[in-house]
Amino acid sequence: MVRAGNVRRMPGLSIVGVEGLPEIEAGADLAGLIVGATDVVDGDVVVVTSKVVSKAEGAVVELDTVSPSALATSFAARWGKDPRVVEVVLQQAARIVRMVGPVLITETHHGFVCANSGVDQSSSGAAGRVVMLPRDPDASAQALRTGFAARGADVAVVVSDTFGRPWREGQTDVAIGLAGIAPLHSYIGQHDPHGHEFHVQELCVVDELAAAAELVKGNTSRVPAALIRGYAWVRDDAATMAPVLRDASKDLFR
Repeated sequence: MVRAGNVRRMPGLSIVGVEGLPEIEAGADLAGLIVGATDVVDGDVVVVTSKVVSKAEGAVVELDTVSPSALATSFAARWGKDPRVVEVVLQQAARIVRMVGPVLITETHHGFVCANSGVDQSSSGAAGRVVMLPRDPDASAQALRTGFAARGADVAVVVSDTFGRPWREGQTDVAIGLAGIAPLHSYIGQHDPHGHEFHVQELCVVDELAAAAELVKGNTSRVPAALIRGYAWVRDDAATMAPVLRDASKDLFR
């Protein structure tokens, strides 16, 4: 397995969903459950949906404990939303980016710009409950990687979530946390076959891996994790999501 340098050509990848996992509850050992459900080996990339990470970490809110603010109540009344859910969204937001029609786009304390602060009611595990994003997705990914290592598998871990994209319809999974893998692959300074030097080309490989894994996971399949085998990932034991998040000074759309 090649994990360093500029070599990225691979003969092919396999992407396999991890089936048979139980409903995840607070305190669940996700790494142990995944290893028990499938064969995890050195060099794999394990992509885990953030929702099950949040459930295992107890990052959920029972709506009957939420008292909506005036802003949440007003917005919810205007657009037919549950004011308690809106309140949780606002509590998870570092700032409101847009409130246009029923769409609420926020920036979370992690620095992610997304719909509803990543707060989700679907597949929450119970009626009247919402799931928040993990408080520290990189730490969550590292804990999973450590759990796999304790069971003899040296792997990279990506925690994924479903985000919309500017200028395009539909959603795709992206990385919100990682461990052990360099998140970006830069072509800057290299040359194409015709001698052109790349000045800006840089791929977010963890987003590509997250999106690829979603093809075998899905929102209704009860398959919250996937193994990607055959990808020549670049090891970085200190890697975080920080390089992926664009600095405000370079963001042309804030």
